[in-house]
This record gives sequence, C-alpha cells and structure tokens, in this order.
Amino acid sequence: MKPWEKPRRLPLHVAIIMDGNGRWAKKRGLGRALGHRKGVETLRAVVRESSELGIGVLSLYAFSTENWSRSAEEVGALMGLLLEFFAKEIDALHANRVRVRILGDVEGLPGPQRDAALAAMARTAENAGLQLNIALNYGGRDELVRAMRRLMRAGLAPEQVNEKALADALDTAGQPDVDLMIRPGGEMRLSNFLLFQSAYAEFLFPGTLWPDFDVDAYHHALDAYAARERRLGGRKEHGGE
Repeated sequence: MKPWEKPRRLPLHVAIIMDGNGRWAKKRGLGRALGHRKGVETLRAVVRESSELGIGVLSLYAFSTENWSRSAEEVGALMGLLLEFFAKEIDALHANRVRVRILGDVEGLPGPQRDAALAAMARTAENAGLQLNIALNYGGRDELVRAMRRLMRAGLAPEQVNEKALADALDTAGQPDVDLMIRPGGEMRLSNFLLFQSAYAEFLFPGTLWPDFDVDAYHHALDAYAARERRLGGRKEHGGE
C-alpha cells in the first residue's frame, strides 16, 4: 500500500509556488524556456491529481508582477506557454468540471493572453469541481492595493472595513484561506504570493525543483501536512485523522 492510500485529512486549499524551472534547465545545459515547458508538464499532473483527490482549491503562481523584468526572450516564452496551455488543456479541464479563476491584474496582460484567460474563466464558470486559481500578472501587495480600491469605490466608511470586507474584495473572494503552501526548489520565501490568505497556512519547502515535483512528491507533501498539528491562533487542529 502506498502512503497516500491510507485515510488522511486533505487541505481544502493548496497553493504552490512553481519554482526551479530555470535551475532545472541550467543543470542540463538547456535554455530556460525548456525548463518552463517541463514545468507545465508537472503543472498538468498536479492539477489532474488534485481534481481526482477532491481538493477544493489549488492556487498556482504562474507569472508575477515582478516577472516582467526578466529578459524579453523568457517573458515571450512564458506568454507563449500560457496560450498553449489554455488551448490544449481547457477542454480537459472543462470535462473534469474544473473551474478556472485568474488571480492578478488580468487587464495588464497582453491582448491574446488576456482574451484566453477571460475565455477560460467564462467557459468553466459553472463548474463545481476543483477550483483552479492561476496567478498571472499577480503580486500579493498589488492585490491588497486593488482590494482597497474596490472598497473605496464601493463607498465603505473606515469603520466598515474589516477582515471579512477585505477578504471579499480580494481575487480569491469566496474561497477558503490557504491551508498548505508548497514551494519546491528549496527557497524559503513567499515571493509576494497570497500574503493575506496564507496567514495560518502550513509551509513546505521541498528541495525538489518544480519540473521534477511529480505526483509522488505531491503526495509526500500532502502526507506531511496531514501529520502536522495546526495551531490557528492558539486553537489546535490535528492534521491527521
């Protein structure tokens, strides 16, 4: 019996910082674009496994507001992969009842990528399976700024602004907070990802680079989460059954 075949408590919301594509390619003497392409294969497998496991929300950090500062060649490759992903995967995602939500400043994306992202959200809007958040042109601080602007435009008085009002104005409105944050690649930082939503998340920083983070590695991360005793503001929550 494999470890993940045993009963366990799964997180409602898993967030993943998909790190290490460039390092994976460099170790093999390949261009960074090929590392990102390999990373998309891992992304596809993790999305499929999350859907089959019945995880509620999966958030993937695909392209940050800071990533625009990378070389034009790398940004172009990432934007091309984004179009390719939606073109090739949307039918399967829709068939598996996955609902796509884009986190970030969608209007700041180039036209073809913006249109593809909006079309994916519209097509899957009524699906009731895995909620797949793809963070594009996203930054946690930028999200908080945009949320506060929404509240101000709505005319809320200062005393009406509380945690719930802010949460309802975020890109993840209506979704549970992050239970498990995974950053493959060994780096130990959030890199401006889901700052508000990760206040009580459990963190894992496996050394495996994202392109090598296969389904077995994902299940080991889920097992590690299940074994933890969570402390939410002093209240204990046992991860395992």
